[in-house]
Amino acid sequence: MAYSAAKRARFRNLSALFASVPMVATAIVVYLGCTVWTVVYSFTSSRLLPKAEWVGLAQYERLWSARRWLISIENLAIYGVMMLVLSLVLGFVLAAMIDQKVRFENTFRSIILYPYALSFIVTGLVWQWLLNPEFGIQNVIRELGFETFSFDPLYDSSLVLFGVIAAALWHGTGLVMCLMLAGLRGIDEDIWKATRVEGIAKWKTYIFVVIPMMRPVFITSLVLITSGIIKLYDLIIAQTGGGPGLSSEVPAKYVFDYLFQSQNLGQGFAASTMMLVAITFVIIPWAILEFGGKKRG
Repeated sequence: MAYSAAKRARFRNLSALFASVPMVATAIVVYLGCTVWTVVYSFTSSRLLPKAEWVGLAQYERLWSARRWLISIENLAIYGVMMLVLSLVLGFVLAAMIDQKVRFENTFRSIILYPYALSFIVTGLVWQWLLNPEFGIQNVIRELGFETFSFDPLYDSSLVLFGVIAAALWHGTGLVMCLMLAGLRGIDEDIWKATRVEGIAKWKTYIFVVIPMMRPVFITSLVLITSGIIKLYDLIIAQTGGGPGLSSEVPAKYVFDYLFQSQNLGQGFAASTMMLVAITFVIIPWAILEFGGKKRG
């Protein structure tokens, strides 16, 4: 009897192993294979078509001497820092407010999370309309009688990134809020009772007790937000097109333009490889913190 049960268990494991082969093969061939292919051909002089004419680090030297690439990195740095800080802060604050057992909690949670169900293309078009001076916020306020009011961030090179950040926060804060809310709901109620008995202020409880206990949630949110920052593309295309000038240019748009418009595969591959390196610097520390800590525990 025990032998037959063990045999059935081995058969189930074998079936699961065979069922996973297509997925594993796809991951290895498509993702790993294409990644290696991209990195290898970033050291060539490929133009319209790939060709194995090695040029060493010439593509990378050209990349880091290009004004457009440097501006895109600067724009992404400004966008990234503000997006990280504001997403985490707003997400946590909204989660803490909803965690107070407010009425119509499900309704508020759905309203805040709803923008995340939209694509970045739709989000960009919506905010392009809202920030358009002819029929957006500026026009509405002027019709209320404030005829000198001016608000057109998408046409101001010094403000355009803030318009993009506003759209990105509207789109992604709901997801961060849900992650934070799940973390808050996982806090033992006895901890809250103990802090109340000790007379500790609620804001101190959040900062010195709750937030340290939610470290895994913050790390997960940080990785998700950072990955989204590095691959930012469709929101820029839909909302600003990279303009005015190069004031909202980002690395992903640089890659796309060189791959499909300038027909310079080598330069596009070099830029995409640098983006891969940036994502690797995010994923590896996260993996060490998550799995290394669990292994030591």
